[in-house]
Amino acid sequence: MTLVREPATIARRLPAVQRRLRRTPGRLGLAMAVLIVLGLATGLAGAIGVRQRIDLINGATARNGELTVAAQRLYRALSDADATAASAFLAGGVEPAAMRERYQVDIAAAAAALSIVSGGRAGGEQGDAAVAKIAAQLPVYTGLVETARVYNRQGVPIGGAYLREASGLMRSSLLPAAQSLYEAVSEELDDARDNAGAFPWFAIFLGVVTIVALIVVQRYLTRRTNRVFNVGLLAATGAAVVLVIWLAVSAVLAAGRLDASRDEGSAQVARLAGARIAALQARADEAHTLVARGNGAAFEKDYVEVMPRVTELLALDGADATTQAAAQAATAEAAKWLEAHKDLRALDDGGQYANAVTAAIGTEPTSTASIFNKLDEQLAGAIEHNGERFEREVDRAAGALTAADIGVGLLAVLLIVGAALGLQRRLAEYR
Repeated sequence: MTLVREPATIARRLPAVQRRLRRTPGRLGLAMAVLIVLGLATGLAGAIGVRQRIDLINGATARNGELTVAAQRLYRALSDADATAASAFLAGGVEPAAMRERYQVDIAAAAAALSIVSGGRAGGEQGDAAVAKIAAQLPVYTGLVETARVYNRQGVPIGGAYLREASGLMRSSLLPAAQSLYEAVSEELDDARDNAGAFPWFAIFLGVVTIVALIVVQRYLTRRTNRVFNVGLLAATGAAVVLVIWLAVSAVLAAGRLDASRDEGSAQVARLAGARIAALQARADEAHTLVARGNGAAFEKDYVEVMPRVTELLALDGADATTQAAAQAATAEAAKWLEAHKDLRALDDGGQYANAVTAAIGTEPTSTASIFNKLDEQLAGAIEHNGERFEREVDRAAGALTAADIGVGLLAVLLIVGAALGLQRRLAEYR
């Protein structure tokens, strides 16, 4: 029976509602309700949207930035371990303590970076697969290197075979997995940055609709009452305008800072890290060519193909003066390295193997090891500098939204109170 009566009750009341809406008090009451609902909706949409973007900047973007750095360090540590192991092997017998220590530091750094990335569950399924692969095969790689080291200390030639097998595992499995992980984490960083920099279209739309509604109501009151100004509605309109402008300006400023964090920070870091990794690969190729003792044509070919990539990646666009200076210095070291490598190959091809090894791993300023170390130092400094620029711009993006959620909420309250008071005073005149 209730279900039958309710439509009938509503139908009986509709004419009364329609009659009330034909009168000024009814229309003013409806206008008040609409303005309050619009004010609430605008305030909630604006404040929640700002809060979400702040959380994305401080949480997702910062988290993914850290994970991206960890993925880069993982790749770099693995590459350096491969190059250092090959260089240490060239020394024969007991390798230099500095090289041994550098190799161990690389393996520890790779394990630490892998722990950070796996703990952060970065990169989705692609990242999980890469982490699992590296975790499973890194102990195999270190075992092969240790076996090669033992045989090398005993002067047994088979040590070179174990080292080549270790390097093959590194290049065919570990490094591709690390690259896949880095790409997955970088994609997450880009997505987080895009979401954090999204323009609040819905909140702005509601704000504009609220402003239009306030103007329409004021024009209606002017025609009905011949009063030009309504203080409450004027205050509400001013609050709505400020709210919309604040939302728009803060969003544009935050998006600009996030774009700068990419263009002036993470994008430069990616190119510099790519150049550093290419240089490490070339360094490993150079050492493996000598380890192979006449059978290293494939490694030499790879060196020739990789080195141009180093200088290509160092041709930076949009970099600041500090980064450009570091890139130019690194490019100059790469040119020196190419010349020193030619001399090294001439020694090796001329039967002066011991001199070639000294030219590769010696401490003299003209050795390829010394030149490589200078190049690597320049790139490491530039990467750190641009990483700091990334963090600075992200902090500025968050700063652009600071207190915007609170401000938008307060303006929405002022809007609602102003509209309610302004219309309530007019309604009181009809009682």
